[in-house]
Amino acid sequence: MPSLLEVDHLNIDARKDDGSLLPIVKDVSFHVGRGEVVAIIGESGSGKTTIGLSALGYTKPGLEFSGGEVRLEGRDVISMTLEEKRELRGQKVAYLAQSAAATFNPSLTINEQVTESAVLHGQLSQKEAEERAESLYRVLELPEPEILGNRYPHQVSGGQLQRLMAAMALCGKPELLILDEPTTALDVTTQIEVLKAFKAVIKQEDAAAIYVTHDLSVVAQIADRIVVLYAGDIREQGSAEQIINRPSDDYTRRLMTAVRPPPSIGQGDKILRGDQHEVPALEVKNITAGYGKRTDGSTVVTVLRNVDVSIKRGNTVGIIGESGCGKSTLARVISGLLPATEGEVLLGGNSLPPNLKNRSRTDLQNIQFVFQMADTALNPRQRIDNILGRPLEFYVGLKGRKKRERIMELLHMVELPADFSGRYPEELSGGQKQRVNLARALAASPEVLLCDEVISALDSIVGANIIELLKRLRKQTEVSFVFISHDLSTVASFADEIVVLYAGRVVEQGATDQVLSPPYHPYTRLLIASVPELRVGWLEETMESQEAKAGIDRVVKLTETGCPFFERCPLSIEGTCDQKNPPIRNLASGHTIECHQSVEQFMS
Repeated sequence: MPSLLEVDHLNIDARKDDGSLLPIVKDVSFHVGRGEVVAIIGESGSGKTTIGLSALGYTKPGLEFSGGEVRLEGRDVISMTLEEKRELRGQKVAYLAQSAAATFNPSLTINEQVTESAVLHGQLSQKEAEERAESLYRVLELPEPEILGNRYPHQVSGGQLQRLMAAMALCGKPELLILDEPTTALDVTTQIEVLKAFKAVIKQEDAAAIYVTHDLSVVAQIADRIVVLYAGDIREQGSAEQIINRPSDDYTRRLMTAVRPPPSIGQGDKILRGDQHEVPALEVKNITAGYGKRTDGSTVVTVLRNVDVSIKRGNTVGIIGESGCGKSTLARVISGLLPATEGEVLLGGNSLPPNLKNRSRTDLQNIQFVFQMADTALNPRQRIDNILGRPLEFYVGLKGRKKRERIMELLHMVELPADFSGRYPEELSGGQKQRVNLARALAASPEVLLCDEVISALDSIVGANIIELLKRLRKQTEVSFVFISHDLSTVASFADEIVVLYAGRVVEQGATDQVLSPPYHPYTRLLIASVPELRVGWLEETMESQEAKAGIDRVVKLTETGCPFFERCPLSIEGTCDQKNPPIRNLASGHTIECHQSVEQFMS
């Protein structure tokens, strides 16, 4: 039986300003069969997304096809007319973009966008499309699937928006899915469910998929075969089991080595600074915050409740939890982007105005934000040197030669070439844009750096390099980090302390080794059990585990009374956990767990 998709000696070039061509994809050949998932892995900028887009007959601006064929069911997509390609896209081939925020139109409802392609192509009526959309919401474990489609993109979390993008692609029942980092923004528990759903849908509908990613642990769970790419060249390809367990190429072995191990004690640097009597660099005291305002000043939706976090100078506090738990909301409160309704934020012992507009220039300089979505954080009309130059002028007062020299230093710090200073964001890969984000924040020489999913868009090698860079910066300076991530392995390797958030509450916190070793809060245990391992078959094993059955496929619910984890917890006590707020149990030296159960139960 012929393959659904055949990529045959594909070549794609970039046209430079002088008219000459620069090879981007070089003589690439592979095939994808029905019911099969082929993963394309490699570093940022290696050409993964460019190859994936070729199945749509599309290239990014500045690129052009220069040789080879991409055949879908025997027809060359590249040579199709524009009208034929339009009929192809969304109907036979669907694309899941890396950035959900850039995919959705903020002025249209979710249902309007999810169902649009299927209705326009005449595949489904509006009613049929809405029914299919709702069924996909249920499969993808989205909250309130019967009414979710009436909401707007800004009314859901980043992780939920990523899953909705999957529903958009699947609604028209395409034969080939191009999955471009579809789980990048998902927390570990949600990721498991989405991966399971993808595998089931591809198998049930006899579809096929190209899975573009830098997350090799995810690849191990979903891919049948793997294509390893480096600088536009295929270094090797083979079955998932062979590539993961017996790679033949040196570069592939480097990729495997760079994969962060599952979280365990002893992973992080032991450089805790200061003592308990030292004034913390940053304190968050009794913070309650949310969105929407009532006439009495209270919030319509309360996201954070009575949150306390303290960060010693030069240390890192990792904030972990599922999408919608309040991680990014906490960062917004600290930065002043979202004023809290109760509590205060202190910098060096001094209370900060809750609203950004009331903070001094020094306050603004001392707390810098590296945003989650690189695509929306960078001005597309500004060159990189202008993006980095503005904070240097505003906060540090650098101009002329000194400013240019500092820009070069910043690019070097984040491992980008000096000539990137003259590029625009659209000319960079997702990982490269995130590194520019980091450089921009460092330009202000801050005291506290808020890192919101700072390496989520980076491949394993570059991500590991960035973490090492952050570690070096922490050792060399007095910069403190608030490190927000759904990647528990990364947090474990970098953070001195960990704060576990669930439904806007701190359910556990303490030194990293304390949080990663028993006794665990039941939710912390779930997070640890959900981190994917670099081995084939892990996903199937995990879906049969006690933790999965207890709560991987459940929705986070915000509650005012009782424990919010009640419905998902295997240790819950009926009549207590659902009605009474859990007490805070103080364990050894700053390790706290919020739970009704005894320490002995945590250990079982």
